[in-house]
Amino acid sequence: MANTPTASITFLFKGLDAKGNKVEGEINGTSPALVKAQLRKQGIIANNVRKKPKPLFGASKKVTPADIALFTRQMATMMKAGVPLVQSFDIVADGLDNEGVRELVNKVKLDVASGTSFAESLRKHPLHFDSLFCNLVASGEQSGALETMLDRIATYKEKTEQLKAKIKKAMTYPIAVIVVAIVVTAILLVKVVPQFAETFSSFGADLPAFTLLVVGMSEWMQANWFYLLIATLLTMGGLIEAKKRSKKVQEIFDKLALRMPIFGDITYNSISARFARTLSTTFAAGVPLIDALKSVAGATGNVVYEEATMQIRDSVATGIPLNAAIRSTGLFPSMLIQMAAIGEESGALDDMLAKCADFYEEAVDNAVDNLTALMEPMIMAVLGILIGGLMIAMYLPIFQLGQVV
Repeated sequence: MANTPTASITFLFKGLDAKGNKVEGEINGTSPALVKAQLRKQGIIANNVRKKPKPLFGASKKVTPADIALFTRQMATMMKAGVPLVQSFDIVADGLDNEGVRELVNKVKLDVASGTSFAESLRKHPLHFDSLFCNLVASGEQSGALETMLDRIATYKEKTEQLKAKIKKAMTYPIAVIVVAIVVTAILLVKVVPQFAETFSSFGADLPAFTLLVVGMSEWMQANWFYLLIATLLTMGGLIEAKKRSKKVQEIFDKLALRMPIFGDITYNSISARFARTLSTTFAAGVPLIDALKSVAGATGNVVYEEATMQIRDSVATGIPLNAAIRSTGLFPSMLIQMAAIGEESGALDDMLAKCADFYEEAVDNAVDNLTALMEPMIMAVLGILIGGLMIAMYLPIFQLGQVV
């Protein structure tokens, strides 16, 4: 029975080299004794070897999709260079800064070294490697072209993460500014306006209606700010949980995202790009079209298009051409349908869909850049109305007093 490999650990060492100079550094190994033996082979006499302490706030343990994309690209590079699979894991793990990713890579390496296939080792970590990823790796292992398949997966993951980053960029900027504007307005209403209200009480004259409105809002905020904050947090948390747990609520959110001005077009193009990119990657990997469409459904990121993709899959299963099945949903752009038709006729469906994905990804990129340029003056106007309006309301009585004097 084969011995199970031991997980590699990072050690810090100090010692002397062959010339008697002091040296220190880091090295991976399974025990201090083996590390010393490894250093002796390099001509270093180690007199101090200890485990590298885990930083209190430094290295992150969270594994993000971007980390998985980087890991896949590095593995593809190692395999293309002719490095054996298990040794590739060691080289990749040594260069990782994220402790969580390093642990994940080492776990996969141990499974592969003990005789488990690469795909089966990945399937033990479904939070980080989805079924599409694992199926493509399995296809590469079976066909004997694992390095080519890893390169395709890496390209797919990189394109997907770039698209997500663009969408996040489009959403984050305006939301962040609006949140800041609301916080600043709340602080003014709770802290600044009451100071003016005390001054106005000594005037002995009627205040302008606008000023009375702002003072009334300030008094209400002072009395209820805590309840308002709790209600806002509970509402946001409830909506997020409902979206996670209820498909109906998620469908409402997804439909709303498609109908929003400006943002709807970005969402629409990003879904089209993901649909084309995922179908191109899976089909090029030799996955049958019906099975590929099942993977594509989960990758669209929208319940409406997920159901539409499953409808396409059912239509294709009955013998209807892919382009006709896509057209029947009435949800996808005409260019994607035409490119699918050309790809089916020419036998180059994966290439046509890849070109289509490139087009829609570029469309998203341009839309995000245009949106950022458009949002800046709009946000400045909103901030000016909120903050400027409050200031005008506070200074109106002073202006009126000056006119009377």
